[in-house]
Amino acid sequence: MSNILVVTEIDKGQIRECSYELLTLAQSLGGTVKSLVIGSGVGDTASEFAGKGGGETFVADDAAFANYNVDAWNKAIRAAVDASEADIVLISNTPSGWDVAPRIAAGLDAAFVSDCFNAELQDGKLVTFRRVFNGKLDAQLTCGEGKAVLSVQPGANEPASSGDAGSTTPLSVDLSGVRAKFKEVKQAESTGIDLTKADVVVSGGRGVGDPEKFPEVIQPLADALGGAMGASRPVVDAGWLPHAHQVGSSGQVVTPKLYIACGISGAIQHLVGMKNSNYIIAINKDADAPIFEVANLGVVGDLFEVVPALTAAVNEAKG
Repeated sequence: MSNILVVTEIDKGQIRECSYELLTLAQSLGGTVKSLVIGSGVGDTASEFAGKGGGETFVADDAAFANYNVDAWNKAIRAAVDASEADIVLISNTPSGWDVAPRIAAGLDAAFVSDCFNAELQDGKLVTFRRVFNGKLDAQLTCGEGKAVLSVQPGANEPASSGDAGSTTPLSVDLSGVRAKFKEVKQAESTGIDLTKADVVVSGGRGVGDPEKFPEVIQPLADALGGAMGASRPVVDAGWLPHAHQVGSSGQVVTPKLYIACGISGAIQHLVGMKNSNYIIAINKDADAPIFEVANLGVVGDLFEVVPALTAAVNEAKG
């Protein structure tokens, strides 16, 4: 029987939903679930998480944890691993998770699997699952003996809403030798784009091909439908569109009446941001693209033929 440590994240005083998703995965593994809450003045928040199935919840409460600091978090998580005697450590695959998870694994000389969407215990061995080749294939990885650290995709599991009530335990963390210092949070300038309020979102992915095609092909359809233009993360990472257009777990989560995905394969990070849309249309020339799994209507075809034709039809219908 494994001991499983769930590392939570706090945003604006509340534990993030992705941490409750980790709790669901931890409970499914069948071991003893324990948790860690890191922050400043987080006693009540930790009690709430413990009460929803977090098990024994260690509380690293210190002014030094008021803002994310990789050195401080590394020390807190290592202290919680020792206190919980954890065999498996679950961390959300978020920006802070990307930063700290591999450090924890290296420090523990543990197996490390990043960006997995599921894990199971099979014949006493931890088996993890992650998508590869832009979501076209699922890889199954079996961890060897010893400890394992997993970073888990937000949105891959349903958030836990209840469970056996646990307890909270103060965690003493030696913060000597912390080199990193929190400087400031820089907020991107508002561009006037708020995808979360749009009734219609037309998004483009890498399949659009180059940045010039967005104003030529994607934006006209969004304008015709009275909606907003979105994009997948690879588009934003490539610098084709500003981050304000990004839909997904590291962008904006949208729930429009109509979502049209053009040339988007459907990586789980993108699906998290749009799967709860009222109606989803996917246009992609790859019939096996994961986006079709969540689409209400799928069009297998060349977006450069389909989207302009759809735009023309909408404008004609409007007169």
